[in-house]
Amino acid sequence: MTSLSVSPRPISFRPAQEWDWIRCSDMVLALAALAILLPLMLMVALAIRLTSKGPVFFIHKRIGRNGQTFGCCKFRTMAVDADRRLADLLERDPQARAEWQSSQKLLKDPRITAVGHFLRRSSIDELPQLYNILNGTMSWVGPRPIVQNEVHRYGHHFSHYCRVRPGITGLWQVSGRSNVSYRRRVAMDVVYIRRRNVVLNSVIMARTLPAVLLQRGSC
Repeated sequence: MTSLSVSPRPISFRPAQEWDWIRCSDMVLALAALAILLPLMLMVALAIRLTSKGPVFFIHKRIGRNGQTFGCCKFRTMAVDADRRLADLLERDPQARAEWQSSQKLLKDPRITAVGHFLRRSSIDELPQLYNILNGTMSWVGPRPIVQNEVHRYGHHFSHYCRVRPGITGLWQVSGRSNVSYRRRVAMDVVYIRRRNVVLNSVIMARTLPAVLLQRGSC
């Protein structure tokens, strides 16, 4: 896959009508989910506060529609010194370093807190992204939002990624997540973006809950 030199300026595409059917359904479903899940989210926030030092939420810079960066919201699942822990591990463990270079993930991640392991495996850590849906930076279905150092992995397909809002769920998320290679993940994103329609979105949404309950590819 060829590499791509990315300009810091956002990539512009012909603007689509903002209040299209996807945006409308995103808003309705996000408001309904927030109303139902708010008690659970409050309990999770309390558990994080009581079991580890640091903020309840983690805001990470990600790349969204048109190549613009935004703050992706999650419940914090890592220790406050996560960067140091990762650097130490990658320096002393060649196997972990190779795993990280391959997928940007670690099956045995020393950065994750005890509560964080549960939140990640259950995908509850993603619930604050309801805020991202409401403010228009994310959608229910789409590619997972990536960070700057992942752009080169998309090569010339990065332009496809930038055409839609990133999603909480998507083809990759319901097809094995961490069990899927990054190259195949990119291919799934391209397939989704090219075929994006209400039927495909509905199928992915229907497959999301079983994937979460079975914890396929979670880590």
